[in-house]
Amino acid sequence: MPKAGIIYNDIKPVACEAAKALQVKLAALGYDARMATGAGGILGYSQPNKPVCHTPVGSLVPDGFDSEMEFAIVLGGDGTVMSAFRQVAPAGIPLLTVNTGHMGFLTETYLNRLPQVLEQVVAGDYQIEERAMMVVQLRDRNQLAWEALCLNEMVLHREPLTSMCHFEVQVGGHAPVDIAADGIIISTPTGSTAYSLSAGGPVIAPGVSVLQLIPICPHSLASRGLVFPDSETVKIASANPDPLVLVVDGNAGCYVMPEDRVCLARSQYPARFLRLRPPEFFRVLREKLGWGLPHIAKPTSVELP
Repeated sequence: MPKAGIIYNDIKPVACEAAKALQVKLAALGYDARMATGAGGILGYSQPNKPVCHTPVGSLVPDGFDSEMEFAIVLGGDGTVMSAFRQVAPAGIPLLTVNTGHMGFLTETYLNRLPQVLEQVVAGDYQIEERAMMVVQLRDRNQLAWEALCLNEMVLHREPLTSMCHFEVQVGGHAPVDIAADGIIISTPTGSTAYSLSAGGPVIAPGVSVLQLIPICPHSLASRGLVFPDSETVKIASANPDPLVLVVDGNAGCYVMPEDRVCLARSQYPARFLRLRPPEFFRVLREKLGWGLPHIAKPTSVELP
């Protein structure tokens, strides 16, 4: 019997109802349908009295989800999608992303189209688009203390966010550099349309094998965004005596002590998006963010009263 998965946002009633109906439909089509909530991929925030709450990357795969699963369907918004990929990426399971939220930048289709879309997926009429993820690790004297898979971005900053900090950053084997800023963003191409875009970074097409570093409100005219190959590793340390806060994809984080180091690298596990038609990134930019829309024509002449 073929296997399929369902991951849903259990705090949204519409997603809960859709998940139950979808499980019945998949069972009627001959699938062993396994269910899990997106909460399993949210690592949570540590507390000052317990700065590290370690969850190994591979332990987030839900029970019954494995490499034999043909596909999984995630019901939620962008946050649920990122959480779901942390759960299924180590098992290599492709995800059909169904929007039940607002923006839905990462989603492929909408809930009202799910019946027709399901027929297409069961018939095998789809493509797989792989997007790079990062693995973010916190190391305490070279010992692994915390790690997480990251689809969008990692943010490192002080508390409160508006406090200036000096970061020592080393990319690959290059000499370390010092950046004075409120914080630092390291993003994947997928994350280039998220926080880093708001912080002044460029939009990067998903197929480009790069990462980007964006200082948040840098205290220097010379501190600008940097795009570099994702084959390079990144090491970040604080030049200040105060603890920092590390946040991954907006819903997981830990405290970084002065002696700690944050290490990033391209993950061996890609995010595998199930696409119903050939991916067209510029179309998504236009529909979701208004990029490249035609300007309203200006009048050729103006008549004064």
